[in-house]
Amino acid sequence: MNKTRFRLLVFFMSLSLIGIILVQLYWVNSSLKNNDEQFKYHIQQVLAKVAERLDNQEADEFYKIYISYKDSTGKTPTRTDLLPLYDNSPDNRSEMVVYSDKITREYDEDDVFFEKNKFDNVVRKKNTAKTNSNKSSNAVEEDEDRRLRFTIESYMKDFREYKSLESWISSEKLRSMLSAELVQSGVTTPFEFGIYNSGMQTKIHSGRLSYDPDNFYEHTVFEDGQGYTKYRLLVSFPEKKAYLVSSILGITSLSLVFTLIIIIAYLSAINQLIKQKNISEIKTDFINNMTHEFKTPIATINLALDAIKNPKIFDDKEKVQRYLQMIREENKRMHAQVENVLQISKLDKKELEINKEQADIHDIIEGAIEHVHLIIESANGTLTRHFNAQRTTALLNDVHFTNVLVNILDNAIKYSPDAPVIDIYTENVKDFILIKISDKGLGMSKVTQKRIFEKFYREHTGDIHNVKGHGLGLAYVKRIIEDHNCHIYVESEKGKGSTFIIKMPLIN
Repeated sequence: MNKTRFRLLVFFMSLSLIGIILVQLYWVNSSLKNNDEQFKYHIQQVLAKVAERLDNQEADEFYKIYISYKDSTGKTPTRTDLLPLYDNSPDNRSEMVVYSDKITREYDEDDVFFEKNKFDNVVRKKNTAKTNSNKSSNAVEEDEDRRLRFTIESYMKDFREYKSLESWISSEKLRSMLSAELVQSGVTTPFEFGIYNSGMQTKIHSGRLSYDPDNFYEHTVFEDGQGYTKYRLLVSFPEKKAYLVSSILGITSLSLVFTLIIIIAYLSAINQLIKQKNISEIKTDFINNMTHEFKTPIATINLALDAIKNPKIFDDKEKVQRYLQMIREENKRMHAQVENVLQISKLDKKELEINKEQADIHDIIEGAIEHVHLIIESANGTLTRHFNAQRTTALLNDVHFTNVLVNILDNAIKYSPDAPVIDIYTENVKDFILIKISDKGLGMSKVTQKRIFEKFYREHTGDIHNVKGHGLGLAYVKRIIEDHNCHIYVESEKGKGSTFIIKMPLIN
C-alpha cells in the first residue's frame, strides 16, 4: 500500500469515527432536551392539579360547614352567617363584598349568573336557570345543591381576603399533595416548593427553598371569580440535571460502551495497518539486503571459477588452491546467512532445541573473539579484555551463546566508521555475571535503542546497503538470551558508541 492510499484510508476511517461520535453526542443532547420538555410538561400538569385541589379542598370544607349549619339550624345561612367562620375578619374593613344570599329555585325567580370556574370540571354559563315544574323532587334537590355549591365557591374566593394564607393550607399538607401528584406522574426526584404573594415568599414553603429563576416551575393558585390572584405556587428540583441524565443513563451507557468498542477497534485497525506497512517496508529492506549479501559472494565465486578455467592458472596449483579457498569461504558465508534466517524461524516456532551445559564464560568469550580477530586486525582495530569476574561458571549452550557474542562483536565492527575500538568487561554482581561489550562506533538514537532487537529492523544511515546485514542478528541474540534466562540491555549515545550488557545467572 503506497503512502497516499494509506493516508486516505486513515483519513476516511478517522472521519467516520468522528462522525459516529458526533452523532452519539447529538443523540444524547437531543434526548436530554426531549426529556427536559417532557419533564416540564409533567410538572405543569402536576402544578395545575395541585392548584385545582387547593381550590377544591377549601370549597369542599366550606361546603360541608354550610350544609352542616343548614341541617342543624333548619335555615339557609346568609353571607352574614358565613363570614364569622373566618377567624381574621377585620371589623373596620372599609371594603365590603356583598352577595345575594338568595338561591334561584326551579321556578321562575331571580336570575343568578355563574362565571367559568375550575371546580369539579364544571363550566358555568351565564344563563338563567329554569327548570321544568314536572321534575322530580330529587332532581330539584340536586339542582339546588349544584347551584349552592357554585355560590359557595364564589363566596370562598373573596372571603380569602379576610383570612391568612396559613389558615388555608400548611407546608406539610402542600408537600404531601405535591409528592402524591409527582409520584403519580412518575417524577421521583427531590423537590423544594413555596407559595409567593406578589413576588414575596410566604410562610408556606419548604426548608431549603431558594429562588432560582432558571430552575423554577410556577402556577397560579387561589384565583378569584375573575381569574385574578396574587399567589403563585413555585416548585424547584435541585437534582433535576442528575434526574434527567439518569433517565437516559442506561441507553447512554450502552451507546458509550459500543462507541468505546468502535474506538478500540479503530485504534487496533490503525495500529495493525501501521504495523503491516512497517513490516512491508522491513521485508522489502530485508530482501534488498539479503540480495546484496548473496550478490557479492556469488560474484566472487563466479570470478574465482572463471580464473580457475584459465589455462595459465589451471596448471598453477597454488593459485587454484587459493581460488578454491575463496569459493569455500564465500560459500560458508552464504550458508551462515541462510542458517541465521532458519534459526530465527525455528525460534519463532519453538522448534530449535537448545541443550545447556556448564561452561566458563571467559572461555566462551575467547572463542567468540577468535571468530572476529582477523576482521579486527584487517581493519587496524583493537579489542581489549577486562575480565574482572571471579566466578564465571554458567549453564549455557556454547554454540548459540558464542553466536550471541559474535553477533554483538560483528555489529561493533560494522558500525565503527574508523578503526574499531572494542572493550569487553566482566564482573560479578551477587549471583550474576555481567558481560559488557563497548565500542566507539556510530551509536544509536533513543528510538533505535527501543527497536534494536526487533526482527528485520535496521537503522538507516543513508544508503540502505552502506552497512551489511539483514536485521536478524540482534533479534536472534535477544531470543537466545531470553532462552538462557538472561537479560540484555543497550546503552548508547549517537556519535559516541554503544555498550551491550548481558546479565547472566551463575551456577553456585
